Amino acid sequence: MDKQLAKKYLLEMLKIRQFEEACGRMYMQGKIKGFLHLYIGEEAIAVGSISELSEDDYIITHYRDHGHALARGMDPNKIMAELYGRVDGSSRGKAGSMHLFDSNLHFMGGHAIVGGHLPIAVGIALGLKKQKKNGLVVAYFGDGAVNEGEFHESMNLAALWELPIIFYLENNQYGMGTHVKRSSANPDMLYKFADLYGMPSTKIDGMDVLTVRDSAREAIDKIRKNNGPILIEAMTYRFRGHSMADPSVYRENEEVQQWQKEKDPIELFKQYCISNDLLNESDFKSVDNEVKEIIQECLNFADNSPLPDMSVAMDKIYNTN
Repeated sequence: MDKQLAKKYLLEMLKIRQFEEACGRMYMQGKIKGFLHLYIGEEAIAVGSISELSEDDYIITHYRDHGHALARGMDPNKIMAELYGRVDGSSRGKAGSMHLFDSNLHFMGGHAIVGGHLPIAVGIALGLKKQKKNGLVVAYFGDGAVNEGEFHESMNLAALWELPIIFYLENNQYGMGTHVKRSSANPDMLYKFADLYGMPSTKIDGMDVLTVRDSAREAIDKIRKNNGPILIEAMTYRFRGHSMADPSVYRENEEVQQWQKEKDPIELFKQYCISNDLLNESDFKSVDNEVKEIIQECLNFADNSPLPDMSVAMDKIYNTN
């Protein structure tokens, strides 16, 4: 890794972190309404895995979708305006936090129903195979979705049809307010569900952006050569509640603080950069200032964007242009 790439990874993770922190503030001020699920703590997964994708590849994800959208290259200005419900948003203010979408980037949306997007991911992958295209699909989902029928149906069909898809399990260890140990009979082996369908799988540290990148690169190379599905389980942790409406009383503060202290993906990457003489404190400050400008710009953009007129409420609701 060279200095330029190290700066890119740091900037992308900081952009997600500060964007999400700004979203939290704007929600408390009443500028963002409805549901809001923050990606704070999980930045390494989006940045590390999406950095390995090509323009021909597709992404589909769950309702905690801001990080994936930003890592894919969606305009922060349009995303924030969308969260505000403004006309200059990515879907003209009609989609909101859980349904970011950009067809030009092959970002096929965040989806609010747990596991409900996985059959759609299979359909996209089937379309790519039938059309003999080179792209693949990455479908992100949480540990809660593993208990849904759609997960198993999708895994089975993807394996049966040898589809070009990565099932990407972001295991942040809590499905809403329920720890995975209370919802799964074998919580340490979720990735082994892939064995039932003859599908290769791996379990990685999702807090290390380089580990995430390397595992994604390996999986992508295998799929491009063999045209078959793979499951990756990335162990991670959300530093905030399930949503902004969640006081997170089901877990101890000490647990959260320990993860923040020992496994913050941004701090871990900074330590790596220092140890390998890639970046120094001056570089960190420069990147941080650059990100702060991006965040302030998107807040100003959203503030200055008008609200949509109610007369267009049912107009072009499936048109993303």
